[in-house]
Amino acid sequence: MEKFQAIKFASIWGMIGNIFLLIIKGIVGFLTNSQSMIADAFNSAGDIFSSIMTFIGNKIASVPSDDDHNLGHGKAEYIYSMLISIMMGYMAFQVFKSSFLSLIHQDKYEFTIWLVIVCMITIITKLSLYLYTNKLYKKYNNLLIAANSKDHRNDCFVTLLNLIACLLSLKGIYFVDGIVGIIISIWIFLTSMKIFIESYDVLMDKSLDDATKKKVYEIIHNHPEVKKVIHFNSTPVGYQYQISFTIYVDGNLSTFESHEIANNLEKEIDKKIPEIYLTVIHINPMKVESEKVSNKNEKRTLKLSKNKTLVRKLKNK
Repeated sequence: MEKFQAIKFASIWGMIGNIFLLIIKGIVGFLTNSQSMIADAFNSAGDIFSSIMTFIGNKIASVPSDDDHNLGHGKAEYIYSMLISIMMGYMAFQVFKSSFLSLIHQDKYEFTIWLVIVCMITIITKLSLYLYTNKLYKKYNNLLIAANSKDHRNDCFVTLLNLIACLLSLKGIYFVDGIVGIIISIWIFLTSMKIFIESYDVLMDKSLDDATKKKVYEIIHNHPEVKKVIHFNSTPVGYQYQISFTIYVDGNLSTFESHEIANNLEKEIDKKIPEIYLTVIHINPMKVESEKVSNKNEKRTLKLSKNKTLVRKLKNK
């Protein structure tokens, strides 16, 4: 529950920060007719929507598993992340259209020191939100908070470009304003596509990545009593995975002994690999020659070899 509380507060702070930025960017942007500032204001409006979706998605995902949802409600994170990406894509289109028309018509705007002040306030606010949410993402590996973190980071660079366009307008260079608006729209669109693909992969039950699968196999191979592994499957459960596979053990072991091997292996994987939510192991017996039989066969083979050597020597005589 600590994770969900942290993400809840992050989304609330995101809403407060973006509402504040939307107001000051919108007022200054429309008063000066700066397309890049207006585009940045639209971006903040999209950020408010993203924070709301993060809040709702996180609230649903925090609901424990029940009879109707045995694996919990973790996929809500990805449904709402996908909604965020779609909204971001729409905002990118609107910003691109207005900036392109501004560039074609060579619109000019009135420079004011408030443009610079708003840019500086935005950079400071967004950098603070990025550092906060990125810390949470590294701690909890949550796609919802990752989407917000990337958005805050992108806004820092976008507003920096906006600031450059403002300063260039002092020299009478206005076309950069429209170009910056277009760059902002492309950046928003690329970010939205990345979030959409990540969400889509989880909702379509994309398999566990190779790096994590390798960690699982390394743990399995540390148990010599496991002779063979087949039928490895994985299913996303929120930001984690449920995995299942079949192991072969010595058929001479008792039922209790073989299941004890599986139980210990399940606990070790779940404990050592944070990406794994649940491990389910099926056990099959395998015919393994006992050490006693093996030694007996070795002695028989050695005796037979000696007899053959003796016969060969007698023939030579």
